[in-house]
Amino acid sequence: MSDTESTTTRAPDAPHQLRWTALGLLGLAQLMLILDVTVVAIALPDMGAELDLDRAALTWVVSGYALTFGSLMLLGGRAADLFGPKRVVLAGLAVFTVASLAAGFATGAPLLLGSRIAQGAGAALLSPAALSVVVRLFEGDERNRALGIWSALGGGGAALGVLLGGLITAGPGWAWVFFVNVPVGLIVLVSLARILPSLPRAATGSLDIPGAVLVAAATGALIYALIRAGDHGWLDLVTVSLATAAAVGYAAFAFWQRRAAAPLMDLRLLARRPVVAGTFVIAVTTALMVGAFFLGSFYLQNLRGHGALMTGVLFLPVALLTMAAAAAAGRVIGVLGARLPAVLSLAVAAAGFLVPVLWSGTAAMVTGVSVAAAGLGGLFVVASATALVGVAPHEAGVASGIVSTFHEFGASAGAAAVSSAAATSIAARTGVQSASGFDEAFLVATGLAAVSAVIVWWLIPAKQQ
Repeated sequence: MSDTESTTTRAPDAPHQLRWTALGLLGLAQLMLILDVTVVAIALPDMGAELDLDRAALTWVVSGYALTFGSLMLLGGRAADLFGPKRVVLAGLAVFTVASLAAGFATGAPLLLGSRIAQGAGAALLSPAALSVVVRLFEGDERNRALGIWSALGGGGAALGVLLGGLITAGPGWAWVFFVNVPVGLIVLVSLARILPSLPRAATGSLDIPGAVLVAAATGALIYALIRAGDHGWLDLVTVSLATAAAVGYAAFAFWQRRAAAPLMDLRLLARRPVVAGTFVIAVTTALMVGAFFLGSFYLQNLRGHGALMTGVLFLPVALLTMAAAAAAGRVIGVLGARLPAVLSLAVAAAGFLVPVLWSGTAAMVTGVSVAAAGLGGLFVVASATALVGVAPHEAGVASGIVSTFHEFGASAGAAAVSSAAATSIAARTGVQSASGFDEAFLVATGLAAVSAVIVWWLIPAKQQ
């Protein structure tokens, strides 16, 4: 009897026999999506040098993936409910795998950026649908264990990504940060097609395609404005026009969501202070974290002359401290609530980002960003704990989807913002360029963390016990 057949003959309420195997395969697929941010960040300098990519193109390599991932994630979750999570998981994984192959073969910016956008679209289908499968395959304590494993992939992926990025780039070359996804993706795809049950649809209705287009276009305009400002300034006519178009796009999105039959996002949740606070925290945290990896990769390789492998090793403390802080934050929040830990974490992050400005050199940069990571790691837990407090069980999935969406928006905006701030240093690819651009970017990160600390003190409710 085949694995597929065994799932159809089991008792309706019996747990799926291969649920832990399915979790392992889905977790491996999710890990690829997470790795695709940090592993690519380490490879960016080599990628730019070989393909002759300018600063804007290099920024879009990171931001394009995160932007598409975030813009379409809620649509992917809705598709899983409408068409069944198994179909959407397999479709998303297939798109991501093919796009990875195309990215590895890229010989210039058009194919590379197009492939990264396609990767983001595949990830947006795969990630929420995979989580839906996990939630529906497990019950009770087993579900809690499965979700704990799923959550741990985020921190583990960051640590593994920086090391893998260095190893792959220093070894077979930057293209293999994409090629490595192909055999893994194919194996997981074939295996999941065989063992995943065809879970019933959880909803009826339609997809909010206009809503997805509006939010993607508005965010894309905003990211382009951030990138362009580094070369042309904030008062440049095109930059101002792009920022204005983004504002108009977001207003149109809000207008449409109130009238759509099946809206992409429940805007009523964004009227709740804890949800707003949680989304703000996750966006700022991800922006600072991705910005630090983006800056650090160019600082260590272009300015300090370290190879990709050494850069990955030097970033390991950053990734590990992020994980350690996230693990500790859960216990602290239970005692102190969320507001005080959030403020202290952002203050620590601000102090850490200031270190590379006050002192130069590899040691100062790694020490400063590691200190910042010790603050930022806990904020990922703060964001979820804050956004989901008081949310009814039937709203938890939607609220989590909103937090995840702003996680990716923060990543795309963070890369664009620090790229613009450090434009002069990133654009110069010689080993003698000035560190002034990096200093300006780290000052921007310091200011953002400090201002955010003040905002969250006001925004997060006093008692989050």
